[in-house]
Amino acid sequence: LGLAAKADEKTLKRYREAEVTHGRVAMLAVVGFLVGEAVEGSSFLFDAQISGPAITHFAQVPDGWDALIVTFIGAAEAQRAQIGWVDPADVAYDQPGLLRDRYYPGDINFDPLGLKPENPEDLNLMLTKELQNGRLAMLAAAGFLAQEAVDGKGILEHFSS
Repeated sequence: LGLAAKADEKTLKRYREAEVTHGRVAMLAVVGFLVGEAVEGSSFLFDAQISGPAITHFAQVPDGWDALIVTFIGAAEAQRAQIGWVDPADVAYDQPGLLRDRYYPGDINFDPLGLKPENPEDLNLMLTKELQNGRLAMLAAAGFLAQEAVDGKGILEHFSS
Protein backbone atom coordinates (compact mmCIF):
# COMPACT_ATOMS: atom_id res chain seq x y z
CA LEU A 1 0.00 0.00 0.00
CA GLY A 2 2.98 2.30 0.38
CA LEU A 3 1.70 3.91 3.60
CA ALA A 4 5.22 4.37 4.94
CA ALA A 5 6.89 5.38 1.66
CA LYS A 6 6.72 9.13 2.29
CA ALA A 7 6.72 9.01 6.09
CA ASP A 8 9.66 10.26 8.12
CA GLU A 9 10.96 8.54 11.26
CA LYS A 10 8.74 10.61 13.59
CA THR A 11 5.62 9.75 11.62
CA LEU A 12 6.50 6.05 11.60
CA LYS A 13 7.03 6.23 15.35
CA ARG A 14 3.49 7.64 15.75
CA TYR A 15 2.13 4.88 13.50
CA ARG A 16 3.85 2.26 15.66
CA GLU A 17 2.48 3.87 18.85
CA ALA A 18 -1.03 3.70 17.42
CA GLU A 19 -0.56 0.11 16.26
CA VAL A 20 0.76 -1.08 19.63
CA THR A 21 -1.97 0.73 21.55
CA HIS A 22 -4.80 -0.49 19.34
CA GLY A 23 -3.35 -4.01 19.41
CA ARG A 24 -3.33 -4.03 23.21
CA VAL A 25 -6.91 -2.77 23.36
CA ALA A 26 -7.97 -5.39 20.81
CA MET A 27 -6.29 -8.18 22.79
CA LEU A 28 -8.24 -7.11 25.87
CA ALA A 29 -11.42 -6.83 23.79
CA VAL A 30 -11.11 -10.37 22.46
CA VAL A 31 -10.62 -11.74 25.97
CA GLY A 32 -13.53 -9.57 27.14
CA PHE A 33 -15.83 -10.95 24.45
CA LEU A 34 -15.08 -14.54 25.33
CA VAL A 35 -14.99 -14.21 29.11
CA GLY A 36 -17.99 -11.85 29.25
CA GLU A 37 -20.13 -14.30 27.33
CA ALA A 38 -18.76 -17.36 29.16
CA VAL A 39 -19.67 -16.08 32.64
CA GLU A 40 -23.03 -14.67 31.57
CA GLY A 41 -25.61 -15.22 34.30
CA SER A 42 -23.10 -16.59 36.81
CA SER A 43 -20.98 -13.55 37.60
CA PHE A 44 -21.14 -11.76 40.92
CA LEU A 45 -20.91 -8.44 39.06
CA PHE A 46 -24.12 -6.46 38.61
CA ASP A 47 -26.23 -9.27 40.12
CA ALA A 48 -25.52 -11.42 37.04
CA GLN A 49 -28.10 -9.43 35.06
CA ILE A 50 -25.94 -8.64 32.02
CA SER A 51 -26.78 -10.99 29.17
CA GLY A 52 -26.83 -11.40 25.42
CA PRO A 53 -24.13 -10.76 22.86
CA ALA A 54 -21.04 -8.96 24.15
CA ILE A 55 -21.70 -5.93 21.94
CA THR A 56 -24.75 -5.19 24.13
CA HIS A 57 -23.04 -5.65 27.50
CA PHE A 58 -21.73 -2.12 28.00
CA ALA A 59 -25.19 -0.62 27.49
CA GLN A 60 -26.51 -2.91 30.24
CA VAL A 61 -24.02 -1.71 32.86
CA PRO A 62 -25.86 0.21 35.62
CA ASP A 63 -25.75 4.02 35.63
CA GLY A 64 -22.64 5.53 37.13
CA TRP A 65 -20.31 2.69 36.19
CA ASP A 66 -19.76 4.08 32.71
CA ALA A 67 -18.51 7.35 34.20
CA LEU A 68 -16.11 5.41 36.44
CA ILE A 69 -14.82 3.39 33.49
CA VAL A 70 -14.30 6.53 31.38
CA THR A 71 -12.48 8.19 34.31
CA PHE A 72 -10.06 5.27 34.66
CA ILE A 73 -9.42 5.14 30.92
CA GLY A 74 -8.87 8.91 30.85
CA ALA A 75 -6.38 8.71 33.73
CA ALA A 76 -4.46 5.91 32.00
CA GLU A 77 -4.36 7.86 28.72
CA ALA A 78 -3.23 11.04 30.48
CA GLN A 79 -0.40 9.11 32.14
CA ARG A 80 0.62 7.60 28.78
CA ALA A 81 0.60 11.06 27.19
CA GLN A 82 2.78 12.46 29.99
CA ILE A 83 5.34 9.71 29.42
CA GLY A 84 5.37 9.54 25.63
CA TRP A 85 4.41 12.88 24.15
CA VAL A 86 6.13 16.22 24.01
CA ASP A 87 4.07 18.94 25.68
CA PRO A 88 1.95 20.59 22.94
CA ALA A 89 3.11 24.02 24.14
CA ASP A 90 6.67 23.03 23.18
CA VAL A 91 5.81 21.75 19.68
CA ALA A 92 5.52 23.62 16.39
CA TYR A 93 1.96 23.86 15.07
CA ASP A 94 2.83 21.67 12.07
CA GLN A 95 4.03 18.74 14.24
CA PRO A 96 1.01 17.62 16.29
CA GLY A 97 1.36 14.50 18.39
CA LEU A 98 5.14 14.61 18.55
CA LEU A 99 6.59 11.75 20.59
CA ARG A 100 9.60 12.19 22.86
CA ASP A 101 12.95 11.22 21.29
CA ARG A 102 13.84 8.74 24.03
CA TYR A 103 10.35 7.18 24.10
CA TYR A 104 9.87 3.79 22.48
CA PRO A 105 6.28 3.37 21.25
CA GLY A 106 4.22 1.52 23.83
CA ASP A 107 6.86 1.51 26.57
CA ILE A 108 5.28 3.28 29.54
CA ASN A 109 7.53 1.56 32.10
CA PHE A 110 4.69 -0.64 33.35
CA ASP A 111 6.01 -4.13 34.00
CA PRO A 112 4.71 -5.29 37.40
CA LEU A 113 5.53 -8.95 36.69
CA GLY A 114 9.05 -8.26 35.44
CA LEU A 115 8.46 -9.88 32.04
CA LYS A 116 10.41 -7.35 29.98
CA PRO A 117 13.68 -8.97 28.82
CA GLU A 118 16.97 -7.21 29.51
CA ASN A 119 18.63 -8.65 26.41
CA PRO A 120 17.92 -6.43 23.34
CA GLU A 121 17.46 -9.44 21.04
CA ASP A 122 14.93 -11.05 23.38
CA LEU A 123 13.16 -7.70 23.79
CA ASN A 124 12.92 -7.26 20.02
CA LEU A 125 11.48 -10.76 19.69
CA MET A 126 8.93 -10.10 22.43
CA LEU A 127 7.89 -6.76 20.86
CA THR A 128 7.47 -8.44 17.47
CA LYS A 129 5.26 -11.12 19.02
CA GLU A 130 3.18 -8.44 20.74
CA LEU A 131 2.67 -6.61 17.44
CA GLN A 132 1.70 -9.81 15.63
CA ASN A 133 -0.72 -10.86 18.38
CA GLY A 134 -2.16 -7.35 18.43
CA ARG A 135 -2.73 -7.41 14.67
CA LEU A 136 -4.48 -10.77 14.93
CA ALA A 137 -6.59 -9.50 17.84
CA MET A 138 -7.66 -6.42 15.85
CA LEU A 139 -8.95 -8.71 13.10
CA ALA A 140 -10.60 -11.05 15.61
CA ALA A 141 -12.32 -8.21 17.45
CA ALA A 142 -13.59 -6.77 14.17
CA GLY A 143 -14.88 -10.21 13.20
CA PHE A 144 -16.58 -10.66 16.57
CA LEU A 145 -18.25 -7.26 16.29
CA ALA A 146 -19.43 -7.92 12.74
CA GLN A 147 -20.74 -11.42 13.50
CA GLU A 148 -22.68 -10.31 16.58
CA ALA A 149 -24.10 -7.31 14.72
CA VAL A 150 -25.24 -9.49 11.81
CA ASP A 151 -27.11 -12.22 13.64
CA GLY A 152 -27.49 -10.93 17.23
CA LYS A 153 -25.99 -14.10 18.69
CA GLY A 154 -23.00 -14.22 21.01
CA ILE A 155 -19.70 -15.58 19.73
CA LEU A 156 -19.82 -18.59 22.05
CA GLU A 157 -23.34 -19.42 20.88
CA HIS A 158 -21.94 -20.14 17.44
CA PHE A 159 -19.72 -22.87 18.88
CA SER A 160 -22.57 -24.60 20.66
CA SER A 161 -24.98 -24.68 17.74
